[in-house]
Amino acid sequence: MEFNKENLRKIRGLILFTIIVLIALWKYTVVLEALGFLLGIIFPFLLGAAIAFILNVPMHFIEEKLFYNKKTKNQKWAKRLSRPVSLVLTIIFVLGIISLVIFVVVPKLGSTFMSLGKSIQAFVPKVQIWVEELFNNNKDVVALVNDIRIDWDKVLNGIMSFFKNGAGSVLGSTFTVAKSIVSGMTTFVIAFVFACYILLQKERLNIQVRKIMYAYLKREYVEKILDICSLTYKTFSSFLTGQCVEAVILGAMFVVAMTICRLPYALLVGVLIAFTALIPIFGAFIGCVVGAFLILMDAPMKAVIFVILFLVLQQIEGNLIYPKVVGGSVGLPSIWVLAAVSIGGSLMGVVGMLVFIPIVSVIYTLFRNHVYGQLEKKGLQIDQESGNPVELSKAEAADSGNGITGNEN
Repeated sequence: MEFNKENLRKIRGLILFTIIVLIALWKYTVVLEALGFLLGIIFPFLLGAAIAFILNVPMHFIEEKLFYNKKTKNQKWAKRLSRPVSLVLTIIFVLGIISLVIFVVVPKLGSTFMSLGKSIQAFVPKVQIWVEELFNNNKDVVALVNDIRIDWDKVLNGIMSFFKNGAGSVLGSTFTVAKSIVSGMTTFVIAFVFACYILLQKERLNIQVRKIMYAYLKREYVEKILDICSLTYKTFSSFLTGQCVEAVILGAMFVVAMTICRLPYALLVGVLIAFTALIPIFGAFIGCVVGAFLILMDAPMKAVIFVILFLVLQQIEGNLIYPKVVGGSVGLPSIWVLAAVSIGGSLMGVVGMLVFIPIVSVIYTLFRNHVYGQLEKKGLQIDQESGNPVELSKAEAADSGNGITGNEN
């Protein structure tokens, strides 16, 4: 290797990078503290970017439908008012949903929970009688069941004691609580204002970011990064929109169907299933188990009816609604959806289940495109039945988009 200026510069950069990595590994606690401090500073802006991404989905829909139709597309007033009016309508829409949940759903859920407590107290003696009848010949089991006593006053006192002592020790003094509330509100306000700025000036920010990228990176790298960002945005927005709409439809179906069938806790179970349906694969079944348990304490036969109703509505949702609403927007085979849900749930809980499906979908799409590109370079296609490679002619290689397992997921 020649020791010219270019090679010496690369060697100095490699040595400097190695020294930085060694120091970071040696003083990893300091590095973690510095990263935590930096994350605390930029967290409001990260939260604002996440809020902007979520709000951009309904805002873009409103903007397209109201201001970018055939009548108003080329009018100056539409271009000036489209962005602020769409943002205001989006905020009003979100606040309306939050207000509906707080002032309509929450009070009804509260009354439902109050009646649920009474149902639990009435359910325990029924279970004892049922077990006694079932194990009438086994005196030990009957004696064990009869010894079960639940002192509800003691349970309530324990809950109150926790809130007085346990919660007090966790939250600390009143000053600490007030400080946490003020800090959280300040963070949210900063994030919300930052999100509004992003939404109002997203085209200008896009151009500024592109200028920076083209100024410091090679053109082919910038184009690859922009393609990945575009794919990521489309995947996340499609998944977010589809899952939310599908969850609302499924929850409303359960509320209506349970009300018609006169099943108890219709609103509570409908809201529960709507929220758990956001979790792919497992979510709706979690709602089914909890709902069946709640109804079981009120009327066992109605719990059986609820399970049958759940299976019917789940088939309707899976075969008719989900393909129409969500469809193949994520573009991920079922086996990888299961893997994404499992890995995301292990790492980040429920949030990980929601986030990892679009992430894995993006990675899967990029890797699949890379595989197809490598096969094109080698002039090969894969036979769908045998899986054996088949060489392509030059004409076929040029038009190999249809030949290379294009329909394979």
